[in-house]
Amino acid sequence: MTHRPAAAVVLAAGLGTRMKSTRPKVMHPLAGRPMIGHLLATLSEVGFDKIVIVVGPDTPSVAAAVAPHPTVIQTDRLGTGHAVLAAREHLKGVDGVGFDGDVLILFGDTPLVRAETLRNMLAARQSDDRPAVVGSGFRPADPGAYGRLIVDKKGNLQAIVEAREATPEQLAVTLCNSGFMAVDGRRLLGLLDRVKNDNAKGEYYLTDIVRLARADGCACAVVEGEEAEFLGINSRAELAEAEARVQAGLRARAMAAGATLTDSATVYFSHDTRLGKDVTVGPYVVFGPGVTIGDEVEIFSFCHIEEATVARGARIGPFARLRPGAEIGIEAHIGNFVEIKNARIEAGAKANHLSYIGDARVGAGANIGAGTITCNYDGFFKSHTDIGANAFIGSNTALVAPVKVADGAIVGAGSVITRDVSADALALTRGPHEEKPGWAARFRTAKSAEKAKTKKKG
Repeated sequence: MTHRPAAAVVLAAGLGTRMKSTRPKVMHPLAGRPMIGHLLATLSEVGFDKIVIVVGPDTPSVAAAVAPHPTVIQTDRLGTGHAVLAAREHLKGVDGVGFDGDVLILFGDTPLVRAETLRNMLAARQSDDRPAVVGSGFRPADPGAYGRLIVDKKGNLQAIVEAREATPEQLAVTLCNSGFMAVDGRRLLGLLDRVKNDNAKGEYYLTDIVRLARADGCACAVVEGEEAEFLGINSRAELAEAEARVQAGLRARAMAAGATLTDSATVYFSHDTRLGKDVTVGPYVVFGPGVTIGDEVEIFSFCHIEEATVARGARIGPFARLRPGAEIGIEAHIGNFVEIKNARIEAGAKANHLSYIGDARVGAGANIGAGTITCNYDGFFKSHTDIGANAFIGSNTALVAPVKVADGAIVGAGSVITRDVSADALALTRGPHEEKPGWAARFRTAKSAEKAKTKKKG
């Protein structure tokens, strides 16, 4: 089958006033990625020759997020038909009439649509009667304020009617409009130029092109999808509902790929989290973007991991935080209340308790005692700490960067290390031990007498 050109126009100019946010609606995140990013990933999976995003004025963050795809600005928000016309220059064919292929029109705030549904819409355009417009619909439990898809006995699309303008008979129809359309690119601009705004909202409805195409003697069709994939996000509550759906899918995929989630409902993934086989994830673990976990890793409860890699057989947590740039080596241990940032923890090294390791290397087999801190920031610059293989850092040690502790060295507990430590040496920076025999007993006797005297006066 020869390739038929296809373009996609994504409408993303909505203000999202119900979100109560200064952030453009389509930039609100789902699983660590702006919702429009999810839609673009699906479009990439389907494959399009051209993708154009219609944005509102003063939304540079959207343009940056969708790059390298071009954006066009809908200066005045006069309806969905008007929005598609903002992309006119990208939809002209070589003869200036119209795109020589199919044009899929989608909404940036409806990010959960499946690639299968989009492929079905494009395939419907190539069916025997070559419908000029293919709408997409679903059957919700409560049709409510959704527009209705009016079809004939053969299932051909006759009209799309907004709920506020529908008759009682039309409101009884359960097939509802998702808003997505696949349109003959040669006809699209001509149809849009004929759309009027003589309706209850005074807007140019994209849905009117069905009526116009039918008046021209063209067939129109419908492809049905699932209600969940057409969830439009217009409020924080709907954003939370979409997040729940995305997370459910990510958890299911993780378990199907060989990971154990001991309490799956409490584990939160990012869209790009990668887990190896035989990984075990405890309750209340959060994966931010950019995380790769190797095989046989165990992540205990209440960990937060972002832009980090963990190699085979490592143990993380509980209550550990791996920040951007953390690289945890094979069979390394990162324990409770340990924070790692921009640091490489090499094979078999351990930091089991209450430590901060930032801008550092910890060599293979090294042991980091509880309360150890790499003092990496002087208020102006970040500096590096290098801890060699099999080194031992005693508890409550401060390593003031830049500093190097060589292979096999031992740093005594409670030290503040400001100079390099040579291999296999012992470094100590403690004040001398001083003891005054009997002092504590005399202190208690004197203070007890003083306290009793004060009570008598009172």
